[in-house]
Formats: sequence, structure tokens, C-alpha cells
Amino acid sequence: MRTDFRQQLESLQDDLGAMCALAGDAVGNATRGLLDVDEDAAREVARDIGRLRFLHSTVEKRTLAILAKQAPVAGDLRRVVTAIHVAADADRMGGLASHVAKVGLRRHPRSAVPHELHGRFIEMGSTAVGLAECCRDILTTGDCAQAARVRSDDRVMETMHRELFGQVMSPGWEHGAVVASDVVLLGRFYGRFADHADEIARRMVFQTSGEALAREQAI
Repeated sequence: MRTDFRQQLESLQDDLGAMCALAGDAVGNATRGLLDVDEDAAREVARDIGRLRFLHSTVEKRTLAILAKQAPVAGDLRRVVTAIHVAADADRMGGLASHVAKVGLRRHPRSAVPHELHGRFIEMGSTAVGLAECCRDILTTGDCAQAARVRSDDRVMETMHRELFGQVMSPGWEHGAVVASDVVLLGRFYGRFADHADEIARRMVFQTSGEALAREQAI
């Protein structure tokens, strides 16, 4: 019975890792759709999100079953409760990738992002994919050593978002209010994606050690 319980917990952790991987796929496809004006890549995000939502539902059912049938305590209870929160964060990461894709589709066949900002959004997209991969690795291996990298990249993403806001507010901005609004909103989506990755890292550190990492305040 105890062996079966351990297997359930391991399977739950694998599903959470798969959710983070799908969130990474979604934000990668969304970024390609946005910058390459690639309608197919943008629409692929919807399929990524469909698979992500299915896994989220599976995780919710498994955690409820474990709580009802196994009545876990101490570290095992912490692990199950953490799984519920991590699944919600990973699901939200996918939702934010979907928002990025929708902005690109709304402006198609024109680009929502001015050419001079493509480099910045390539960097934000790459950072987002890397964050999702780090979360997947933490979840599937239980090694929280990468949590520091997640926290660092979250700060980098926040800095990039602030810099985007500064660019669209500068006197030299030539693309109008609509494009400015799209750029700031897109930056916010990537920033929130990173925030949820940071939450996952924090929760996994708590699951492993029982010690909560303090949330860092945005500057």
C-alpha cells in the first residue's frame, strides 16, 4: 500500500513537470507567432493549452483522490498541497502564453511588434522558455538548486518589461498609442509568466525544506 502511495506521488510530480514543459512549448510557439507573423505557430498554442488543461484536470483529480484515500500528513501532505498550487501556476503560465499568441493573431498579417523591438522580445521569449524548462527540471528531479536561476531570470524579465515601458514613453516613439499599448501589454504577459515560474520554484523549495523563501518586491 505504501509503495503504491509513493508511486502516486511520483506520478503526480511527473505530471507537474509535463505541465511546465507544455507551458514552455506554448510560450515558444507564441513568441514565434508574434515575431515571425506566423499564424500556424500562434494557433499551435491552442493545442498546447488544450493538453496543459487536460493535465491540470488530471492533477486536480489525483490530488483530491490522494487526500481522500491516503490522508497524508507532514511532508507528504505538504507535497500534495504544493502540487495543487504548482498546477495552478503552470496552468496560468500557459494562459499567459495564449494571451501573447492572441495579440499576434489580432494584428495579423501585420506585426504587433516594431522591428527595432524584435531583439528584446526574442530575449523575453527565450527567457520564458528557459524558466519553464528550469521548473520542469526542479519538479521532475526534486533538485531545487536551479531555484536561484529562476529567481534571477524573473528579475531580469521584470527589468526588460520596465525598459519596454520606458521606450514606448520616450519622445522618440513613432508607432502610436495602439502599438505602444500592445508592446506594454505583451511585456506584462512575459513578466507574469516569469512571476508564476518564480512561484513554482518557491513552492518547490518549501516542499523540499519546509522553509519558505520570501517573495521579492518589484522595484
